[in-house]
Amino acid sequence: MRFARLYGPRGWTALAVAALVVFVVFPVANRVVPETSAFHVSAFGVTLAGKIMCYMIVAVAMDLVWGYAGILSLGHGLFFALGGYAMGMYLMRQIGRDGVYKSDLPDFMVFLDWKALPWHWTNSESFLWMLFLVVAVPGILAFVFGWFAFRSRIKGVYFSIITQALTYAAMLLFFRNETGFGGNNGFTDFKRILGMPVTTPEARIVLFMITGGALLATLLLARALVTSRFGRVLTAIRDAEARVMFCGYDTLWYKLFVWTLSAVLCGIAGALYVPQVGIINPGEMSPANSIEIAIWVAVGGRGTLVGPVVGAGLVNGAKSVFTVAFPEYWLYFLGLIFVLVTLFLPQGVAGLVARWRKRA
Repeated sequence: MRFARLYGPRGWTALAVAALVVFVVFPVANRVVPETSAFHVSAFGVTLAGKIMCYMIVAVAMDLVWGYAGILSLGHGLFFALGGYAMGMYLMRQIGRDGVYKSDLPDFMVFLDWKALPWHWTNSESFLWMLFLVVAVPGILAFVFGWFAFRSRIKGVYFSIITQALTYAAMLLFFRNETGFGGNNGFTDFKRILGMPVTTPEARIVLFMITGGALLATLLLARALVTSRFGRVLTAIRDAEARVMFCGYDTLWYKLFVWTLSAVLCGIAGALYVPQVGIINPGEMSPANSIEIAIWVAVGGRGTLVGPVVGAGLVNGAKSVFTVAFPEYWLYFLGLIFVLVTLFLPQGVAGLVARWRKRA
């Protein structure tokens, strides 16, 4: 019964329609419908939709800490990239001797005259170990960082600046060739995943479906969390943390849990992103990317779960169009969106729809 009450009839209907699109409509349109048909979805369309769904997972993760806990992070791009690098290490080992230099080492290591894998590449050929790293690395980093930050009562704009400084420092570290992460080129030229070619149409549609399933699972998990007693305490911390502490709650552990969970969700999204786009480099840790994540949530409407999904879809859909038609003006357009939303839609698209429904 508790699970059935997570969403109303409309919510469950929307989830069912989304599942139908992900697991039936897109696969049929891509694999069955002929390319000459107007209803055919190309391999590029499948990859683009899968990439945007990865961003939607990140947006929901961001909404948990910002929309429900009042913690504005400008460093979530770091957790996304760390999950992507964990997957990238595994994919690089799956290349085997099919690389340019026909070596057991990744091509960039051969080029840099490395003689053996560094210690942090141990077991990188194992898929299970990669899954562990995808969850553990972002989670442990977030836990340690959050422990010191929340314990020191750092909040507001100071916390946001520190998170941005953290992701910027990590980006500079990963740009260095001696760290063993490919330098500014990162990882690319992937061949296989679990022994299967990663660039085939069949592999792309499977990755798309897995990503869609992960997005739906993230929404269900987030909804269960925010509608529980934990979620009510979390929103109370957002609105009046001092009063919550006066009532006897240790707010440190509430914030630390949702902060760590959000980082883990970003890492999973990054791991799903890399095999679909075929590359991961330190540019994913750019502070601008983390700011863009906050824009997705603001545009969609923070504190709503569905709003960030809509915001990530709208902004990245517009980005795909504008970067092709007007590449030199895209950043201006993105900044204009943020300014207009801040001035005229403080509750985002979700808030606008809610007002329309109330008037109707």
